[in-house]
Amino acid sequence: MTTRVSIQGYEGSFHQVAAQLYFGKETEVIPCATFKEVVKIAANKKESNGGVMAIENSIAGSILPNYNLLQKSNLKIVGEIYLQIRQNLLVNPGVKLEDIREVHSHPMAILQCLEYLEKYNWKLIETEDTALSAKHVHQHRSKHTAAIASKLAAELFELNVIAPNIHTMKNNYTRFLILQREDVALPVNDANKASVNFHTDHSRGSLAKVLTAISNGNMEQFNSVINEVKPLTAELKVYGTYKRGAWK
Repeated sequence: MTTRVSIQGYEGSFHQVAAQLYFGKETEVIPCATFKEVVKIAANKKESNGGVMAIENSIAGSILPNYNLLQKSNLKIVGEIYLQIRQNLLVNPGVKLEDIREVHSHPMAILQCLEYLEKYNWKLIETEDTALSAKHVHQHRSKHTAAIASKLAAELFELNVIAPNIHTMKNNYTRFLILQREDVALPVNDANKASVNFHTDHSRGSLAKVLTAISNGNMEQFNSVINEVKPLTAELKVYGTYKRGAWK
């Protein structure tokens, strides 16, 4: 049975790259316009087997609204993956660098590749998505238009990578969470990481007490630590216990 997961963005996006790295190349993705839609579909057993959602980036930091979406959902974190964001210049087959007049991509991708792009007198066109830009280059068969996107997008839309790894910052990683519904999420063997959300009352030293209890424990004692912490908090939610993600 094919695994179906919701992702933010279009086919060929870095979300799909992360989904394939975690679940396998044959994974079917359900593209979503927003993270809210990703969570909604991931939580619906009739539509998907779960979801893949970006939660932080080494440049931009945490995507805080996504924690709020998780807080209100019935989803658990069952895994994670750290993906190096590698941007590539994609063109239709036969197109040469001297043929290019315009480069299309998401504003963030253009910004990440500005040092390379400034070497050329190309018109930079901002779009809503890197993968969608690649799809449009393929559809229009233009000899004068290139896109900045993933190698997966090049594969999907039959484009050539005319210049690989054109991003300036080579250590740009995005952390993606693997999400499944609480009713189907199985305990993760050898879990060594947990995501927990809590808040305390305003009594003196309440936060210090919670942090001390967490610091004194470890993953082998996770359940007992949570039981110790609960009475010290006004609210506590465990998003999931899982294995620390691989860096890809």
